[in-house]
Order: sequence, then C-alpha cells, then structure tokens
Amino acid sequence: MAARQALRKRRERVRRWAWGIPMWLLALVFLLPFAWMISTSLKPDVEAFRIPMQWVPDEPRWENYTEVLFGESSILIPFGNSVFVAALRVLGELTTATLAGYAFAKLRFPGRGKVFIAYLATSLIPAQLLLVPRFVYFEKLGLYDTLWALILPGMFTVLGTFLMRQYFVSQPDEFAEAARLDGANELQIFFRIYLPNALSMISALAILTFVWSWNDYETPLVFLSTPENYTLPMGLTSFTDENGAMAAGLSMAASVISIVPILLVFLIFQRRFVRAMTESALK
Repeated sequence: MAARQALRKRRERVRRWAWGIPMWLLALVFLLPFAWMISTSLKPDVEAFRIPMQWVPDEPRWENYTEVLFGESSILIPFGNSVFVAALRVLGELTTATLAGYAFAKLRFPGRGKVFIAYLATSLIPAQLLLVPRFVYFEKLGLYDTLWALILPGMFTVLGTFLMRQYFVSQPDEFAEAARLDGANELQIFFRIYLPNALSMISALAILTFVWSWNDYETPLVFLSTPENYTLPMGLTSFTDENGAMAAGLSMAASVISIVPILLVFLIFQRRFVRAMTESALK
C-alpha cells in the first residue's frame, strides 16, 4: 500500500509539473507586453523603440511619471472623471441588474418568459448602431458633452440582468415560500434572503462593469468634446511630442497608472469573482 501511495503521489507531482511549466511559460508570454510598457515608461522617447530593446534602462526616467501627473497634460482630471463615471455605472448596474434579475427569476407575472427573451434580443443590436440615435437623444436632452451621457447607458445592460437572473434561478424557491409564511413581503425576501447569498456574483458583475467602464474609449470619443470632461482613455491620447507624434515614454507612464485601479479592484474582489465563476460553471 505504501508503495502504491508513493507511486500515486509521484505521478500526481509529474502531472502537476507537466501542466504547470507550460502554464507558467504562457503566463510569461502574456506578461511581456506589460513588462515592455513599464520599461518604456522609464525611458526617454528616443530610446523607446531602439533595437535591440534594453529592458532595464541605465538611468530610469522617473520624470515621466511626474510630468504625467502634474504636467501640462496632467491625467488627474481625466482620472477623476473615470472614477466618477465608473463608480456610478457600477452602482447603477448592480441596482438594476439585481432587481431585474430577481424579478425575471422569482416573480410570477404574465408574459415573463416572452419579455425576458425580448429583452435578451436587444443584445443582438450592435452597440455602434445605437451611437447616432443616442447622440441625437442626448443632445436634445442637453446631456451631450457631459459625463451623464456615459453614465446613464452604462447603468442598464442585458448581460448584467442575464447573469443575475441565472444566479437567482439556481436558488431554491423554498426560501421565499418559508419567508412568505412568516409574513415577509417581496422586498424583504429579496434584501434579507436572496441578495446576501448573491454577493459572489455581484462582486463578479462589479468587476466586469468597472473594467468595461474604465477601458471605454469609443463612447467618450463620440459624446465628449471638452477636454475637461475627458475620461482616462481619452486623456491618454494627449501626450505628444513637438512633432505631434506619440510621446512613448509619457504615454506608457500614463498607461501604467491607468491599470493600477483595475488591479486593485480585482485583488480586492478576486476571491468572490473566482467563487462566482466556479459556482456558475458547476450549475
């Protein structure tokens, strides 16, 4: 028995190494662009595209970060705008998606299935096709060139409602039936029973919504025209040299700063995100 257990452990160790080494190599390949970005952010522009590339600069140019944060084209205002937009979009998305998902999953009303299918069918319309109607609509409402033109559409997404609906469907109906026998209404059932159990999926949806909002470039490009209202993706395009070409060092320094919030959000919620993805896969 001892020999069999030792042989089994040895095989498991070999199997782990056989899978682990290719995964580590693949991870390193994916990390190379980030390493290049960090290296370039510490170089003057003339050394950014030198061949062969020097990964570690002889004299790191920390002034690039100082210029990006406090220089003429500072990203602090676009950074603050992106934080404001992302925060409100996440709050709005979580509110509408959880309520709508619960309604489609647990409430009984005529035509519930047909309404849900019709709602899902709207996702087949390309987002680019709606840019012109939304532009005209927001202009008439006086919301053009304001951050609300980015916030309001981001508060309602089909994917968020679909994810929350699928999660609530997987939860037992017996919880609600027992609560109703005790005199609880639908809001009490939602907030006290189902919502606390959905924190993992809510965290996953919050991460996805934050990343979508933080990286959104197309929508600000269409709906914003004043530099003071630019979000961070738009602000990253403002770093140019005296010839009008991209200033590689400054652009990469700004890009490094821009990914820090995404990393922090993911590190904070990663356990719940992984748990939500695992639970959804198992169900």
